[in-house]
Amino acid sequence: MTERGRARAAAQSYWWLSGLSLAGFFLVWHGLVALGIVPTTILESPVKVAQTFLMKLSSAYPDGATLGQHFKTSLTLALTGYVAAVVVGVPLGLLMGWYRTVDGIVRPLFEVVRPIPPIAWIPLSILWFGIGLPAKAFIIWLSAFVPSVINSYAGIRYTDPVLINVARTFGASHWETFLRVGVPWALPMVFTGLRLSLSSAWMTLVAAELLAATEGLGYMIQMGRTLARPDVIIVGMLTIGFAGALMALALERVEGRITPWRRS
Repeated sequence: MTERGRARAAAQSYWWLSGLSLAGFFLVWHGLVALGIVPTTILESPVKVAQTFLMKLSSAYPDGATLGQHFKTSLTLALTGYVAAVVVGVPLGLLMGWYRTVDGIVRPLFEVVRPIPPIAWIPLSILWFGIGLPAKAFIIWLSAFVPSVINSYAGIRYTDPVLINVARTFGASHWETFLRVGVPWALPMVFTGLRLSLSSAWMTLVAAELLAATEGLGYMIQMGRTLARPDVIIVGMLTIGFAGALMALALERVEGRITPWRRS
């Protein structure tokens, strides 16, 4: 068998294992509810959750909007905060890791702000931006900003000194070395930061949508809790989970194209 054939067989076995693990999870979940081990007031069965999912595709009951409307609102909010965090955080982390002056100016402030939970900023965000999209996007921006800075900083900080010396030997300036050596070397860590930032953005979504929301997956989950509807809560949670997983997979594909030397 060729190397490509072995890689394809390994990938197929990986997907089979993933499918079996998911099937086992849903079977155990269904068994716990069907046998009465877990009451339906606490956890609905996967069948009921699937029925609620199909119902929510076209019905606004019981939380005032369809699943598509909730998803569109949450996706807009999550992407607004996430993209803004990446656009600011990645270049800042790269510059901090490469230039000591930038590091000396920015890092003390960053280290003070970094440990503060994004939820703690909600009162200030209301004062600064009101209760609309900017305030919610700001909370998500804060949660996604930190991982993108840290991973970009670490990635370029540990650039191979041999490559830097070779570039300088051939007459590359400090800026040219940064662009042609430092940034490519840091890309794997940058993409790790992008995935962590994406996860943080979706995790903070529920808290961000506490700010006078009338639509969104976080609002849907909160309404499910208020109405004692675990099926509605789980539909919202699984929608967030699958959306985040698909976006992370897309980032992985982009990374594979941009950094082909890491495919092995």
